[in-house]
Amino acid sequence: MKAKSLWMTALLMTSMAATAQDGPTMGWSSWNTYGVNINETLIKQQAQAMVGKGLRDVGYDHINIDDGYFGGRDQETGQLLIHPQRFPNGLSGIVKYIHDRKLKAGIYSDAGRNTCGSMFNGDVIGKGVGLYEHDQQDADFFFKELGFDFIKVDFCGGSYYHNEDHLVLDEQARYTAIAQAIKNTGRTDVRMNACRWAYPGTWIGDVAFSWRTTGDINDSWGSVKGIIAENLYLSAYCSKGSYNDMDMLEVGRSLTTEEDKTHFGMWCIMNSPLLIGCDLRSINSTALNLLKNKELIALNQDTLYQQAYVAGYIDGCHLIVKDLQQLYGTKRAFAVYNPNDESKTITVQFKDIDLDGKVRLRDAFLKRDLGDFTESYEVTIPAHGTRIYVADAENRLERTRYEAETGYIATYQEIKNNQAEKSGIYDAADYCAGGYKAGWLGMSEKNALEWRNVYSLTGGEYKMTIGFISGESRNITISVNGKKVQTVSANSGGWNKVGKKTITIQLEKGNNVIRLSNPSNWMPDIDYMELSLTNPSAINQQKVSDKGHGKTYDLLGRTAKVEKRGGILVNDGKKTLTKK
Repeated sequence: MKAKSLWMTALLMTSMAATAQDGPTMGWSSWNTYGVNINETLIKQQAQAMVGKGLRDVGYDHINIDDGYFGGRDQETGQLLIHPQRFPNGLSGIVKYIHDRKLKAGIYSDAGRNTCGSMFNGDVIGKGVGLYEHDQQDADFFFKELGFDFIKVDFCGGSYYHNEDHLVLDEQARYTAIAQAIKNTGRTDVRMNACRWAYPGTWIGDVAFSWRTTGDINDSWGSVKGIIAENLYLSAYCSKGSYNDMDMLEVGRSLTTEEDKTHFGMWCIMNSPLLIGCDLRSINSTALNLLKNKELIALNQDTLYQQAYVAGYIDGCHLIVKDLQQLYGTKRAFAVYNPNDESKTITVQFKDIDLDGKVRLRDAFLKRDLGDFTESYEVTIPAHGTRIYVADAENRLERTRYEAETGYIATYQEIKNNQAEKSGIYDAADYCAGGYKAGWLGMSEKNALEWRNVYSLTGGEYKMTIGFISGESRNITISVNGKKVQTVSANSGGWNKVGKKTITIQLEKGNNVIRLSNPSNWMPDIDYMELSLTNPSAINQQKVSDKGHGKTYDLLGRTAKVEKRGGILVNDGKKTLTKK
């Protein structure tokens, strides 16, 4: 086998095994192209096209019926009715048709009384059909009687400024109640998507399988660009079975080829659900081939379930990266995204994505090996373009730079006024290293910025530098693994100027949690946190098991190859390890 085949085939096999299990949902949804104008024949034809065009074979397995199928409610029993003209035979036959093709069936509802279609698309027959006051009745109907496998739950009927009865419903209470109603059916395999058009709050990870993070997508570059910008800082809120939904795909409609590539590629590497929104019956071959790109899909379905995080901001382009197959291993995927209206030539320094030595690159769009490189790789990216690579390196370095937008804020939400709620936010800032900052932190112990995955191979003493922004003196309390280390006063001399504070901390071997807080007052805004070992040349001893034989590690900021089995291996500050 060629070198490509060995490691890429392993990646594809591992990732495809996760498809339709724990990875982001893949499939098709009716809304983007058809709105409420759907019918039984259309849905069946889309299911057949998904199979016939080979999309099922690469992982797309959901056919989701969105708004427009409703026919009101029975006034005596409250039973949900199905539209008599669009779906004259009801929905049970459609679910069976979908299941017979080894696909999953998805349905739609609203957390309030009325759906978005009934309010904004003139589909008045949809009034009163939302889940509100019918949670268990509708859940039993959808999942026990009809056998649906997925539900998208909108919030037009729950948001007072959208619905005619001006209900004021609490998002957390409603979505939690709906999730419980689904659980009560006995079904444990139903996926719920919460569609509140903004990140609802950290509670959502315990309630839904995925959640919308932005307003509705539309078939334009401006929409795609805006959605990417709002998701670059959400990597800390993604995990197995919990995904930031960047909305349905507009690929195959009217975007340019480069824009379609950026759209699909960024949705893949950022672990968004992949729900096709075009007409599968007439999709053009270029778009179809893009949507069937197994190597991009493998990034989306990788079994580490990571959303790529911001690693750099280079001449207006974003560098994002994530591990593949093994945490802190030598294989990583990275993207260089150019949102600008002109092409850019960018040099990616491998140390910025924590890789060293010889790095083998593979272009995920071209599905082609590019060769071996050292130190850096230069690429020209057209306007609105993205390039995505899988990198397989000799050495993995410890991460030294942690951008604020890769950190976790327990109070983070985008629904209520963050200043009134005293909850932290992320803001775009060109003067910051990654293009974003975390702000409005402090005023409570909970409203803190945490990096929960600070990995140290051996543990030890580190210098920690905080990049901050503050036009006045404000305090930052630094804690490591739940223990307070130090409180520092910080003033950068302006609200668009980055200052630095450096302290000494002790990290444990393995994962660490670093927390910045101020329980009683506002904190400075945070740009980044940087780590470096205090004494890279010091002798460090560690036990290495037999299975570590031949693997590469980063010790005290340097790379070294484990050449012998067992015993005590000592790093003496050189590139090799010797047995003592």
